[in-house]
Amino acid sequence: MTSTQSEIRPFNAADLGTLVVMAWSGDAPDGHMPYLLAYTLGDAAGGPEASTAAVEALLENNGLPVGGDLVDGNARSNLPVSLLVESGTAVVNMPGFNAQCTPPAEWLEAVAERGFAYFVFTTRPWPEAKPGQPIQPEALADFVGADDTLNAAAHIVLPARSLRG
Repeated sequence: MTSTQSEIRPFNAADLGTLVVMAWSGDAPDGHMPYLLAYTLGDAAGGPEASTAAVEALLENNGLPVGGDLVDGNARSNLPVSLLVESGTAVVNMPGFNAQCTPPAEWLEAVAERGFAYFVFTTRPWPEAKPGQPIQPEALADFVGADDTLNAAAHIVLPARSLRG
């Protein structure tokens, strides 16, 4: 009997370029849903193509399928990505990637109620959405709702943890 080992793709953190995490909430059939989006600006030295390939390798090397099935972090105890929500800040950690953002109050309320956030980490660059600059709700909806974004992303139900246990 033979077994296959998962292949680790070459990964260079500099090829990621600038990574951004943003939080928002929206209506869902069963109430308010907290969302997290991670994306690259595509500003690595190798350009958007290098950023896309680096994000894809980062996700795949952590067992997070791009364009695949939803990963339920509540059912997967060995999930390599975590979400800490503390003092009005959301912190996402995974091997090769750590980021934090300050979500709006309605997001904090929704994540406290649900105990998780729906995390979309896309390989599709979004150079127009720079940190510190306002993003219009229509632009966010257009980017996040685009098939090009969703099909190029890992989708994760990410349990929210706090320091208070």
